[in-house]
Amino acid sequence: MAIRNLSNLRAPKKANENKKRVGRGMGSGMGKTSTRGHKGQGSRSGSSLMRGFEGGQMPLHRRLPKRGFTNIFRVEYQVLGLDRLAEIAAEQKVTEFTLDKIVALGLLRKKNGLVKVLNNGEIKTAVTVHAHKFSKTAQEAIEKAGGKAVLIS
Repeated sequence: MAIRNLSNLRAPKKANENKKRVGRGMGSGMGKTSTRGHKGQGSRSGSSLMRGFEGGQMPLHRRLPKRGFTNIFRVEYQVLGLDRLAEIAAEQKVTEFTLDKIVALGLLRKKNGLVKVLNNGEIKTAVTVHAHKFSKTAQEAIEKAGGKAVLIS
């Protein structure tokens, strides 16, 4: 690939094409009906169909059955496994996992989401973990290893 500089810059394809002008005579190829076709609802002025309109056929969104509901009180937690905590505690000699520390280590995607610690894997080192929620088995595993599970309210 050639080096780009001001002498060899080019516009992207189709960037310099003129706007489609309809109804400007037969020679343009878009005269007479102005690309609307002959007769029918779409050819009339002011015509705009609703989204999903299928020409009178029952639309897909009405043909499919409705199921369930959306719980407006749903609380979503970001999941953090004990196996990852144990791995990092062993590698980096970390004894306390605060929220800021967890985010800094890249264990969570969202910076200000809620965190729940789950018991997948084993933890042998005593660590203090700060989180919004713990599974019962995760809390037991942390305390069994000599650490503390601190709830953030």
